[in-house]
Amino acid sequence: MERMPKKYYAFFVLPTALAFLIAFLIPFLFGIYLSFTEFSTVTNSRWVGPQNYLEVFAGNSSFRNAAIFTGKFAIVSVILVNLVAFGLALLLTRKIRGTDSFRTVFFMPNLIGGIVLGYIWQLIINGILLNYGVDITFSASYGFWGLVVLTTWQHAGYMMVIYIAAIQSIPVELREAARIDGANAWQELRNITVPLVMPAFTICTFLTLTDSFRLFDQNLSLTAGAPARASAMLALDIYTTFYGRVGSEGVGQAKAVLFFLFVGLIALGQLRITRPREVES
Repeated sequence: MERMPKKYYAFFVLPTALAFLIAFLIPFLFGIYLSFTEFSTVTNSRWVGPQNYLEVFAGNSSFRNAAIFTGKFAIVSVILVNLVAFGLALLLTRKIRGTDSFRTVFFMPNLIGGIVLGYIWQLIINGILLNYGVDITFSASYGFWGLVVLTTWQHAGYMMVIYIAAIQSIPVELREAARIDGANAWQELRNITVPLVMPAFTICTFLTLTDSFRLFDQNLSLTAGAPARASAMLALDIYTTFYGRVGSEGVGQAKAVLFFLFVGLIALGQLRITRPREVES
């Protein structure tokens, strides 16, 4: 097959490179600059140095509280979403009647917008809690577990599809050889299925981890951070800071930069932990 001459590379790369530069890199770098300024619009910024970053962590920091809440939520939701998704994938890769219909039903919640899901689950959860004289905004713990249930219900079906693809790619000969050697279902799962779906586990963990930290729509519609911003996650806290009062835009921008670094480091750490296991498997 004849290769394309190198002189045409720039012609095809240039549109994508320009789009990346204009839509991402320049706004990103300008956002970092704005985090060191006080501004209400991008044309009237005034340099204040690290003051915005000092204010982020000063006193009873809402950002610190949101980071703790988000961290706890991420740990619980990543574990639950992947366990439920992997369990469903195991069930739906067996020769059970109607598996295609079940896959469609479990995947469908992922197609619903986060704002809509938040309001739907708010009605469901409040319908239960009102029998006890409270609602989801009564305590941050109610909002926490409401978000966990909502996220698991929404994302498990999507991760299930990835796990199903990985399970179905396992050679049938390996399973047959294991059964001939006398392996039971648990041994087959532990020694064949789990090691060979590690690439899918890496992908699903990365997706659920980053989605958990970036969660905004569902948090806004389900609890809006109530009570007293105790159930506000990082994205909602940044939004509330930026648009909450005039003059706090610089602090909100500083929080956004810290948020980017925080999520990036955690995602890279997760990949560093899980990728070597793929090689071992």
